[in-house]
Amino acid sequence: MAPKRIFPKALPRSFYDRDTVAVAMDLLGKHLIHVSGGVERIGRIVEVEAYLGPHDLASHSSRGLTARTGVMFGPPGRAYVSLVYGMHCCMNVVTEREGHASAVLIRAVEPVKNVEGSTRGPGRLCKAMHIDRGRNGQDLTGDDFHIADPPVPEPIRVVKRPRVGVDYAGKWAGRLLRFCIRGNPFLSKP
Repeated sequence: MAPKRIFPKALPRSFYDRDTVAVAMDLLGKHLIHVSGGVERIGRIVEVEAYLGPHDLASHSSRGLTARTGVMFGPPGRAYVSLVYGMHCCMNVVTEREGHASAVLIRAVEPVKNVEGSTRGPGRLCKAMHIDRGRNGQDLTGDDFHIADPPVPEPIRVVKRPRVGVDYAGKWAGRLLRFCIRGNPFLSKP
């Protein structure tokens, strides 16, 4: 019998059941872990964007509860993996209470283990980490797909910027809801 693999412990659901901006900033420096095909892939989260719920015109949930956005309206600590431009998967983590429909987009990761290809940008990082729509709605408190504290946390300086590609969202386009680790070479947009 093969020994059971031990993965870094997933963040608890209570981590996600908080203010979306706080969760977004606290995700920086954490490890995104995805095990697929027996391969453990790990990336250090270096860039995120907060989407605050249906009142946030840049959020998918601003269009209301649909088949696409249903996961966002669900409980915190789930993955919302959506398809954009009909071809790129993007991974978000659902935050706050059930029904609030807020989430944090993981925009970029720094490769740590078994990650090949560019991870600068949400579509590229999903491709490099083998994250697809099959993970949509998955609980992030399990073993094979989750976010964990790094073995040795590093101090970081957070930079706040406007989100990328949301010019259509009126006043929401300029809000400083994109958070990055200052000076990290794996950011999607400098």
